[in-house]
Formats: sequence, structure tokens, C-alpha cells
Amino acid sequence: MATTYTEIGSNKRKTVFFMAGFLIFIIALGWIFSRVLGMYWILPLVVVIASVQAIASYWYSDRITLAISKAKEITHDENKELFHLVENLCITAGLPMPRIYIIEDSAPNAFATGRDPKHAVICYTTGIINKLDKAELEGVTAHELSHVGNYDIRLMTVIVILVGIVTLLSDWFLRFTFFGVGDDEGDSNSQLGLILMIVGIVLALLAPIAAVLIQLALSRNREYLADSSGVLLTRYPEGLALALEKISADTEPLEVANKATAHLYITNPLKEHKGSSRGWFSGLFDTHPPIEERIKKLREM
Repeated sequence: MATTYTEIGSNKRKTVFFMAGFLIFIIALGWIFSRVLGMYWILPLVVVIASVQAIASYWYSDRITLAISKAKEITHDENKELFHLVENLCITAGLPMPRIYIIEDSAPNAFATGRDPKHAVICYTTGIINKLDKAELEGVTAHELSHVGNYDIRLMTVIVILVGIVTLLSDWFLRFTFFGVGDDEGDSNSQLGLILMIVGIVLALLAPIAAVLIQLALSRNREYLADSSGVLLTRYPEGLALALEKISADTEPLEVANKATAHLYITNPLKEHKGSSRGWFSGLFDTHPPIEERIKKLREM
């Protein structure tokens, strides 16, 4: 039978596997593109540009996300019960108290953001506060605090940058190839050069899709990990399981959410995947694991 600890261990191993695969994928892609074009400065330049973007995202991504979500910070006196609930779980987790934000929307949902535990934010919709009981809200809060403690927000920011590198590399390669820019001697005139060119074009077309799939797979994996880690805080898997049931049963989409921020929420806020006609292929493009599977895992712990 699965336990909380085995689920956590399994998800951590999957995360390491995905991260390593992503980095190897980018290095291989950069090598092939630079070899075909004979322009070995492309990869370092893209990495420098991406690093600048990463630094900006590291410092400002939480502010941008909160602004897009139209979230407003609340004080202790505005909702003492919620503050005490979060504070008690923070003590259990050994985490500093995050700032608490509220989105005025009746659709139940929540997310965590911030570059590290000292600068963390947990954001709730008014819907999730009003529609869940205390045990269920504790389950949701423990899940979000686990994202903070596991540094998931920082990880996903890095992954977004890596996806950006792949997209930028692919775009540059296709543009240089289209305009005939590159090394006109050596490998480009040989059979090997022709093979590399064909491989490069295929990779340039498919690489951004592959990068996004890896990003989404990591996002789904971190949701499983946060579910498992959250249970360690509350010692009550049923609280989160019931919360997920209530949230998924609510058909109202969250108006301020969009595809850029959807992966942050505890469940898909866009409510795009209702129905039973979904297969494994469509699941590859989901930002979250199936709710049914998450609930099943929780109740097996």
C-alpha cells in the first residue's frame, strides 16, 4: 500500500529525472543547431539572454502574477480565522508566515507564489474560503505551503526559462536556415551536413512542443508531491481529498486566470477538461493531474 513517504520519494525521483532530461535536451539541441549553422556562439548568447530573463522572473514573477490575478493583500484583523489556520500549519512545517492575498471571485481555488519561503504568498479566492470547511481549507493550505517548502515556484520559474531557451533556439535556427545563414563549407556540403540539416529542421519544429510537454509533466508531478507533503502536515488525507472533490465539482471558471497562470492553482481554474472523453494524449497537455487520480492516491495513503 502506498504511504505518504513513498509518494514523496517517487515524485522527487521523477523531478530529478525530468530536470536532467530537460538540460540534456537543451544541450543536445544547441549542439546540433550550432553544428549545422557553423555558428557556435548561438548557444552561449541564448543562455545569456535567458539568464537575464531568469533574474527578472526571479525577482518580479510573484508581483506580476498577483497583479494579473487582481489579488489584494489582507491583514490579520480582516480574517483572523484564516490567519490562525495558516500560522498553525506554518509552525508545524517550520516555515515563516507567508503573506495572504484574496481574489474576489466565487470560483473556489488557491495558489502559492514567491521566490522562497521568506518571500512567499498564498492566495485564496473568496469562493474557496466560503465553500470549504476548516479541515478542507487546512488541506488546501497545507498543499500550498508544501509548494513553498519544496521550492516548487522557483523550480517552475526555472523551467519556464528553459522552455524559453528551447523556443528561442528553434526560432533562431529556422530563421537562419530560411535566409541561408550559416557555414557554407565543410559539413554543410557533405552528406553528414545534409543529415544534420534535416535533423535540425525537424528538431526546430518539434523541440518547442517537447519542451512544453516536459514543463507540463513537471507541473503535474509537483502537484502529486504537494498533495503528499501536505498530508504530512495535516495527518488527514481526507481533508484535501474532500476539498479537491468540492473544487472540481464547481463548474464556475476563475475569471482572472489564464493559460500563463493556470499551472499555479491547486486545480485547473479554466475548467477546460470536463467530460469523460479524454484520453492519454490529451492528458499530456494538462497543467494538473486528473482530480480522480489525486483523490485516489490520497485515500490510499
